[in-house]
Amino acid sequence: MSMREVFQRELSEVQERLVDLSESVTEIMEKASIAFLNSDVKKADEAIALAEVNEERALAIDEMAIRILSRQSPVARDLRVLVSALRISASLERMGALAGHIATIARFRYPESAVPETLRKTFSEMGALDCALGRKLTQLLRNTDVDLARSIQAEDERVDELHRSVFDLVLSEKWKENAIYTVDVTLASRYHERFADHVVDISAKVAYLTTGEWSELEA
Repeated sequence: MSMREVFQRELSEVQERLVDLSESVTEIMEKASIAFLNSDVKKADEAIALAEVNEERALAIDEMAIRILSRQSPVARDLRVLVSALRISASLERMGALAGHIATIARFRYPESAVPETLRKTFSEMGALDCALGRKLTQLLRNTDVDLARSIQAEDERVDELHRSVFDLVLSEKWKENAIYTVDVTLASRYHERFADHVVDISAKVAYLTTGEWSELEA
């Protein structure tokens, strides 16, 4: 097997690991959202444990990419692919951590709920959107599609709207909940919003690798 063939095989493995990591991140958010909305301590513990494993898996991808960089000395597009893989891995690791933070809020509030009734619908939609974005991201990492990357950005805008609506409510005179609720929903909303932001950021990098140009997808 030639050096080029070895290199391509290693690049394919990096891609496969990124896809697996993306699937894991979505699973963490799915469990965290259930835990947050339903005071499900079992799902919260599962999400937190998965987030910790995710950190180790992201580190392993980084180490592999760095080994390839040092051994193969890639240039041009191959170099961009590896550097992008390092950045994508970091974003995926952060997404898992953010979802883990949502689960941790639910864990700390158990057996009480971390979500007041006034915001249950908002957080239910936000969690569902984040999970849908996570699944689309996995699809994008598996098979590059610029149109899919653009649709991801469009869906992220709704998450931003929901995030702003939480802040508007908390800062309004209508908000009568206690300080613990205020802190919980403010943090949880921010974690959901940042999760979606990372999805958009990764999609911009994938689109760049495909087209060679930054577009309005750039985050």
